[in-house]
Formats: sequence, C-alpha cells, structure tokens
Amino acid sequence: MHDTLKQVKINDDFFNKYEKLIAETVLPYQEKILRDQIEDAEKSHAIANFEAAAETLKTGKVPEDFYGFVFQDSDVAKWLEGAAYSLLNKPDPELEKRADSVIELIASAQMPDGYLDTYFTLKPDCPRWSNLGEAHELYCAGHMIEAAVAYYECTGKTRFLEIMCRVADHIYNHFITEKAEGYPGHPEVELALMRLYRATGKPEYLELAKHFVDVRGVDSDYFIKEKLRRGWTVWGSDHLNKEYAQNHKPVREQDKATGHSVRAAYLYTGMADVAATTNDKELADACRRLWDNMTRKRMYITGSIGSAYEGESFTEDYHLPNDTTYGETCAAIALVFFGRKMIDLEKNGKYGDAMEKALYNGILSGMQLDGMHFFYVNPLEVIPGISGKAQTHKHTLPQRPKWFPCACCPPNIARLIPSIGRYAWAEETDSPKGHTVWSTLFAGSTIQLQDNKGKIRLDTGKLGYPYGGKLTYTFECAEGNKNVDATLAVRLPEWSRKTVIQINGKPAEYKEETGYAYISGPFDSSTEISVEFDMSVRFLYARTEVASDSGKTAVMRGPVVYCAEGVDNNGTVLGLCIDTSASVDEKTVADPVLGKIVVLDAKGNAIKQEEDAPLYSDRKPVAENCNIRLIPYYSWGNRGLTQMRVWIPYINIK
Repeated sequence: MHDTLKQVKINDDFFNKYEKLIAETVLPYQEKILRDQIEDAEKSHAIANFEAAAETLKTGKVPEDFYGFVFQDSDVAKWLEGAAYSLLNKPDPELEKRADSVIELIASAQMPDGYLDTYFTLKPDCPRWSNLGEAHELYCAGHMIEAAVAYYECTGKTRFLEIMCRVADHIYNHFITEKAEGYPGHPEVELALMRLYRATGKPEYLELAKHFVDVRGVDSDYFIKEKLRRGWTVWGSDHLNKEYAQNHKPVREQDKATGHSVRAAYLYTGMADVAATTNDKELADACRRLWDNMTRKRMYITGSIGSAYEGESFTEDYHLPNDTTYGETCAAIALVFFGRKMIDLEKNGKYGDAMEKALYNGILSGMQLDGMHFFYVNPLEVIPGISGKAQTHKHTLPQRPKWFPCACCPPNIARLIPSIGRYAWAEETDSPKGHTVWSTLFAGSTIQLQDNKGKIRLDTGKLGYPYGGKLTYTFECAEGNKNVDATLAVRLPEWSRKTVIQINGKPAEYKEETGYAYISGPFDSSTEISVEFDMSVRFLYARTEVASDSGKTAVMRGPVVYCAEGVDNNGTVLGLCIDTSASVDEKTVADPVLGKIVVLDAKGNAIKQEEDAPLYSDRKPVAENCNIRLIPYYSWGNRGLTQMRVWIPYINIK
C-alpha cells in the first residue's frame, strides 16, 4: 500500500504534453475562474466565499451571502491539489506563492474550534452538522484534506496540513468523542481520512474513516429522520431513494453499484482502502462484488459510469444508452481511484484494465485539448440540434463550455493527470513474492525503488503509448549494488491478443498470474526487458442485453476507443455502416488541432434516402460504398460543432 507518487518521474511524450498543459494553461485558467476573472464564463465566486467568510470571522458580521453550490469550497481544494502535484513535477515559485496565499486565506476562514466550511459561516441560520444528507460538509472537508496531504507531500510545507488536521480533529470529536449520529450524504471524507492517516500516522483518522464506513446504511432512515428535525433544506431532497446515497443497506451487504455514480465510487474507494489497511475480509468481498457489478454490467466501453441524467446515477444492469449517457468525468476519475485501491487489496490486472480504459477515454475526453473548455457529461453519441436541446438530451452538450455552475469535473482532471505516477506503479517490499514492483499503466517513466534497490525505467518507444505497443524496461543499480534485486510484474492487457516478452532479445521466463506477468530478478544494468502488445484494430460487440448497441460495433486499437465525427465523414455519421470483414487502414498523423494521433480508415456503406422521403416509407434507401474516418474518442469535439458516434451499425459483406 505504499504510495509511489514521489518515487515516479514521468518521461512520456503523451503525458508530458498534458502535464505541461496543466501547469501552463489549466491551473492558471482555473485560478482565474475561481476568482471570477474570465469573461463569458460561469461565475465561480469560490475564492470570494472564503474572503467573505474570513471577513465574517474577523468582524462578526456577514458582509456577503454565500454564492454557488453548497460544495463550492471543494473546487478550491481540488485546484490546490492539482497545483501541489504540478509543483512536484515542475517547480514554479510564482504558482507556489499564489497557492500559499490561498492556503492563508483558507486559514483565515477557519473557526476557532477547527470547523471550516464557508457555506455555514455565511449562513448562520443553517446549523452545522444538521444536514449531512444534503449539505456536503464532510465532502468539502474530504477534498480539503486531500489537498492538504498532497501539498505537504509535494512541497514539504505543513501549514495546510495543520489546518486540516484541526478540521479532522473537530470531526473526530463530533462523531466519535461526542458520539453524534450520521454519515456523509456524499462520500469522500472516508478516502481522504485514509490519506491523512498515512501522512500523519495518527490512528484516530483511520478510526474515523472506518467509523463512517461501518455506520453507513445501518440506520438507512437516518437522512429522513434528519430532515424531519432540522427544518431547513438545500435541495429539497426526500431521501426516500436510499440507493441514490448508497445507504439502503450496510456497505458489507451491498452487491450492486447504485445511485449517484461519483458518490458510489468515492465510497467504494474508501471502503477498499479501509479493507486493505485493516485486513477486513468481509469488506474486501463487498468491494469485489461492487467492482464486478460496476465493470461487467454498468460501465461504458469508454470506462465511463453513470448512465442516467436523473441523479447522475447508475440505473440497471446493461442499461447503457449512448445518446443520453451521463458518464460524468468525475465518475470515471473516481473509478480510477477505486481501481487503484483494489490493486492494494489484490494484485489483479482487471483493475488496471478498467483504470486504463477510463483514463484514455472517459477522462481525457472531459477536457478540450486547449485546456480551457470542459465536458461534465461524456456521451457516446451526439447529434447537434438534439444533443443539448431536446428535453431528454439537454445534459449531453455537443461542445465543451468554459466552466459550469457545478464545476467539480475541471479541477478533478487538473489533480488526476499530474499525479498519474501513483496509478502507473505499485511497489511492496514484503509481498509474498518478495520485493515486487507492479507496472500497471504504461506511461514512460522512472521509478526510484525503496530500500536503496535502484531504479526501473519504462520507455514506450518512438510512437509512444497508447499508440505504440512496445515497452522497454531497463534497470539502474543503486550505488554499491551490482543489481536490482526485485520482481517486475507487468500487466497483461485484456485487449492484447498476443503479448511477447523478451529479455535481451530472447524469450523471457515469467509466471502469468491474475493478469500480470511476473519476471523474477535480480536485474543488472545490462538487462533489457521488452514487452510487445498486439495493437491490431478490433471490432467490439456488446452483450445482447445492451439494447442500445444491438447490431452495432465499436472500434478499438490498443486501449483507445475510436469514434466517427461528421467533420471527417461528409458532415454526418448517421447512415454510416462499417464493414467488419474488411481491413482497417492505420495512419499516424500530426493534426494541427488533435496533435500526434493514429487515425483509422474503415470501409463501409453510407445509407442515403431521397430528400423528399416521408418519415416512414417503403422506399428502400441506397447504400453507397464509402470510407469511414475514425479518431480517438478522447479527441472528439475539438474541431467545431459536429456529429459524433462511437457505436456504429455494422455489415459483413463477405
């Protein structure tokens, strides 16, 4: 369960490009957004809320009402966390100075007893801790705790950590010492407390995280009772839909991913972390059941989760509509968090498979390539004129806006991408196989091993991952050592039909186990392990229970899902049919907008009708042979308003 964040240095064309974008564009842009300095963008006012709260504590008067959603504070927290990781990767004194000033502002908004939440400071008529079901106090505290831990880990500064330890101590006193009832309406604090526990070693934080996991759903009526006695509301929630908040039954009894998808995956992340840390086998079994249900029956091919706009939620098994997908960016990010903690529980490649799918598809699609426009919702089919306009499709925007009133997703991307090292690698010095290093996500990078074992370098070749399929691992011995005495475990992606592993040009001996190839050391500085994946283009088909994908295929190459855009296909994707019996041409291009990518040209038909054909008719459409250009799904929507489709009807001419 060792965190590899500070050990890993990314040296990868694909992710270095994104890290540079985060540092030079995304973080400065988002800071201006938080300060309401971007014209024609949704107002945030998040920094102003902290300024108003600080003024209230200083003067005893409320100078300004709270603006925005009840969880507005969390946008500032995620921005600070992203800034911390960026500072670790690329030191920037000016950014650090500005981040320090925001931290001081947060300190000035903290109450004498440690409590911190600008909504409740600026709304004195709303008693704190009286609306756990709606008011997101613990959610905001969780994101602030995560940011404080990250800032401490990346800069070594303790100021923010001390602030948030006071917050955590206040929460501990309220819920443990004073035995207050309740648990978070929006889970997040559980996983955050686990991070705080590891950063400080303070057992109370582990105890508090475990408490929130243990009590959830034991009294499934808690939020209903709370509403009846408090006399005020944020959303007007009735709390009768208990699956929405994952409190319908105790967590150890849950077996389906239900309700709000971000809440669910954050909860499951905390559960998995507690289970791994405390060796709670019953809780671990619940995590496995929930993971399997989510990824086998309720996840999109892009790694997105949450199929319904109503409640931003999971619905039923195999209900995965394409044009009304919700697929919130935050939910895909939360799936990566959950998968990483499941790897701590048990080393199984299936977790990395899903993490990779979400990362390269359902997460990267959430940000424009310019770093200044974002998707909250990530549909798999977009038709301008319907998407974003029809009552049932208003959430599936055909173009990324600058910001959102509810802006949880943009800063979430800003904190995930620069911390990719902790998801790419895992290391245990005392595993059953001895000192073992797991390579799960294949970003070019170098990991400094613990116990003076040396370094492992991963190179992804000239084309680079995810487009190139050849990996090379080399080893650097620590001073005074002749070799790197460890076992290297390389994930074997489920999409690679054949994977070839060699050591110094000869077939390698390795043990395949639960989706990883275990290659035993020791390795010296002359050892070169090459891993070559099968990057053949694949046509994928959904189970017949997925009604929306019946008679359709999706195209993947390596871990990348592809889509067709109207801009490449004579203005429309409607009527296109792919010939799955024909070969697909691959071409590496340096597109002026999309960057260096591999595009695919498939063969098929374009179905055309007479312009004056009625809505329904017995006039048979005409099928014309055509080429279908496909681009990576994550890059769609960067070249103007156009149609887009992932799942395309297929034909088989042979």
